[in-house]
Amino acid sequence: MKINTTPLEGCLVIESAIYTDNRGHFQETYNQQKYEFLSPNTQFVQDNLSKSNNNVLRGIHFQQNYPQGKLIRVVSGMVFDVAVDLRPNSKTFGKYYKIILNEKNSKFLLIPKGFAHGFLAKKKENIVLYSCSNYRDRSEERSIAWNDKKISINWGITKPIISKRDAKALSFGEIIRE
Repeated sequence: MKINTTPLEGCLVIESAIYTDNRGHFQETYNQQKYEFLSPNTQFVQDNLSKSNNNVLRGIHFQQNYPQGKLIRVVSGMVFDVAVDLRPNSKTFGKYYKIILNEKNSKFLLIPKGFAHGFLAKKKENIVLYSCSNYRDRSEERSIAWNDKKISINWGITKPIISKRDAKALSFGEIIRE
């Protein structure tokens, strides 16, 4: 396992070895002993699987009072993945990190609590699996507008396919005033 830091403290890119032979391949996707030292006091309690068509943008999501750390990996397809730092006392508050995750590059993104997360699906079919350190609580879910001018993420698309909820997402400024 290879660990790469990002400009956002605590947000890590993990490369997990893939072992291939004539039967196919094997990859360890989670090992609590290994991840414990990467993100102390983080225990994953819920896994989510999403299937998205090309140009679907999911996010930028977070939970207000019950924040979730996440471990994101792509099972099939490719996504442009983004983590936004929402920790008020962080040097990188309001900044984001972007990465391409796909089924071939064996990269996972470990996002600590205090971040928002979103991704843009880049292939015909994209399957994303992510583990969460807190249970989903619909009443705590918030969305930042995908095209927020303050955060200014260049998604490489002008008209993504978004949910009704994400169409009503707030600006970064509105979120931090909540």
